[in-house]
Amino acid sequence: MIDPDIFDYDFPTYLKAIAEFTENELVPAENEMVEAGEVPARLLQRMASLGLFGISIPRAYGGLEWTMEQQVQLTFEFTRASCVYRSRFSTVIGLCSQAILDHGTEEQRRRMLPAMAAGELVTAFALTEDQAGSDAAHLRTTAERRGDVYVLNGSKRYITNAAWADAFIVFARTDTSDPGAGGVSALIVDATSPGVRTAVPTIMNGHAEAPVGEIYFDGVEVPAENLLGGVEGQGLTMALRGINHARLHVAATCVGQTTRMLEDTVAHVNGRSQFGAPLAELGAVQATLGESFAELEAGRALTVDSARSFDGGEIPRHRIAAAKLYNSEMASRVADRCVQLLGGEGIVGPHPVPRMWRDVRALRIYEGSSPVHQRNLAKAMIRQVAADGTLPNSYRVRLEDGGTRTARTSGE
Repeated sequence: MIDPDIFDYDFPTYLKAIAEFTENELVPAENEMVEAGEVPARLLQRMASLGLFGISIPRAYGGLEWTMEQQVQLTFEFTRASCVYRSRFSTVIGLCSQAILDHGTEEQRRRMLPAMAAGELVTAFALTEDQAGSDAAHLRTTAERRGDVYVLNGSKRYITNAAWADAFIVFARTDTSDPGAGGVSALIVDATSPGVRTAVPTIMNGHAEAPVGEIYFDGVEVPAENLLGGVEGQGLTMALRGINHARLHVAATCVGQTTRMLEDTVAHVNGRSQFGAPLAELGAVQATLGESFAELEAGRALTVDSARSFDGGEIPRHRIAAAKLYNSEMASRVADRCVQLLGGEGIVGPHPVPRMWRDVRALRIYEGSSPVHQRNLAKAMIRQVAADGTLPNSYRVRLEDGGTRTARTSGE
């Protein structure tokens, strides 16, 4: 549960507490986590007591209710440590809680959110399948209504927290006659239900201490009152709010990871000499570090700006997608440069940067892969410029005639 004193903290005090927790407890325990192959139980308890499972959940439901900009600032801090730590509470604060908040019934909110905020009910977002990853409308998992229950059959893969979750939000086809998004509904499924089975992979390329997993449903009976929001056919709409929230958190995670990798790499080049001078004085090294810092700060600014728009009542989904795309690609570029600057330590031994290099690679796939974001952003630009000559989420000043512009052609 959350330490009661935490509820009295103002945000600067809370942010400082999380920064100290990261520096004094999370970072020093990384090697212990790697050796054990899992996040130590004492740290999970500390995360819960500090309220990290509840940063996005309203106080009315037992959470801390920080704004999106504040959540982003917190993410910058706690993801200076391994992003494996974050994965243990990420689906609670993001995908799952946001779907329940926006679309659940009041009974579902009261039943689930306080326990989620306290870290006592870990949830997983079960959307992805073998044939339905980026193209989520083509789910094959089915939920057939039989009296007071839905009978769930199918499977999910690449699910964060699958092996540790107490409950899943499962997206399944309740109308098999509708081959598109309209036939998909969301169900809250107890992970201990008969017919539920989970499995984790034996090999992970990064995030090895908190592997994603597979979930299998074989005739699982789900009470009808666990239909999210009490309505069928709105499942993919229900997923969108949580997905935008999660994408912004991933963008912020990339900033935190990149900050740590650059700090550790600069410490290395400051302390190592080659060719009669410190590595830090070599022009090629300075050019690499300078470019990396500029890219990091651009990503930080884009993430904070997107969060402020989110808090202002607009969900700038294209800007959020751009932040996730840019930051995840940026983190991988910088990670590769840092490994190069570390030389032998970048490929041999326990230095944290090569481990983080493997971890951040996955962030270019999570919450929408880079090619999908590139395609979707291009389509949005093409539509919007054709309509009024502006870009999506544009900062351009609106004209007195209502903001329309005549689309220009290359010949003008």
